[in-house]
Amino acid sequence: MWFISTGRLVNTQDLFKERNMKKLSALILLGVVAMVFVACSSEEETTPDVVATTSPMPTQQAMEVTKTIVDIAVEDGRFETLVAALQAAELVSTLSGEGPFTVFAPTDDAFAALPDGVVAGLLEDIPSLTEVLTYHVVSGTVLAETVVGLTSAATLQGEEVTIEVIDGTVKIDGATVLITDIIGSNGVIHVIDSVILPTEIAASLSSPEVTKTIVDIAVEDGRFETLVAALQAADLVSTLSGEGPFTVFAPTDDAFAALPEGTVDNLLADIPALTNVLTYHVVAGSVLAEQVAGLSSAKTLQGSDVGVSVMGGNVIIDNAMVVIADIIGSNGVIHVIDKVLLP
Repeated sequence: MWFISTGRLVNTQDLFKERNMKKLSALILLGVVAMVFVACSSEEETTPDVVATTSPMPTQQAMEVTKTIVDIAVEDGRFETLVAALQAAELVSTLSGEGPFTVFAPTDDAFAALPDGVVAGLLEDIPSLTEVLTYHVVSGTVLAETVVGLTSAATLQGEEVTIEVIDGTVKIDGATVLITDIIGSNGVIHVIDSVILPTEIAASLSSPEVTKTIVDIAVEDGRFETLVAALQAADLVSTLSGEGPFTVFAPTDDAFAALPEGTVDNLLADIPALTNVLTYHVVAGSVLAEQVAGLSSAKTLQGSDVGVSVMGGNVIIDNAMVVIADIIGSNGVIHVIDKVLLP
């Protein structure tokens, strides 16, 4: 069938086909749009699910801790002396127990900084070693944030350690905390740079027991051979090795050598005169340098007074200068002088 459309002759069958093709194209276009929309919607909906199900990595504190504070100290490598001391004092099992404990742990360098012989002496004196070690341990898990708020803490040894914060640095009895909060299964370690000591042990180290008399010291020193020979000649060794106490102004060998030629020989041949000279160098009692500096004179065992003065910061005994002060003996003190004193 044919009809006229917009001035042209059109076959109705062709027109029908053309219209169907337009409808089909429109349907295809709608389908494509719908697929794109669904795809976009699906992407928007799934993205939040991925983010929500991503879990963060576990932190170190959140992870289960299985090593005791002793295990940590053994494996670390900086605490070999501490571990050896714990073993010697049989404290390993204690500090491997349930606890919890807070340990202020000195490094090997901290133990090495102690005076010579102290570590060896402690290892031979287990009761004292145990006191020192338990003085580094506090009951409970005391983390750094809690430590900084304290002024003291009771130790397992029985005494308290002092705690202070100076310019942001935490001090335990004067020792600096280098590393904090090393967490173990039964407590926590804070690393310190010095060994801390209970009162009595600290006092014994700062004032070690002196067993040598002033005569022993003079004999061993090597700078007082003439003085020692004179004391032996005058039979004064036993006197100055006695209980005392005595203060000796001790002339060196150089001081005796500076006397006029023949003086020493003459004195050794005249024991009463030699005794007068030697006892003129000795004062009763232990008079330390800070006390000597405050005197104007001091009575000697010879009976006369020596003059005492301070010139240019130097202590002068008669006309001799004190070159070394406060050599402590078990029965007194020696002050080394550069001239022989004569009554």
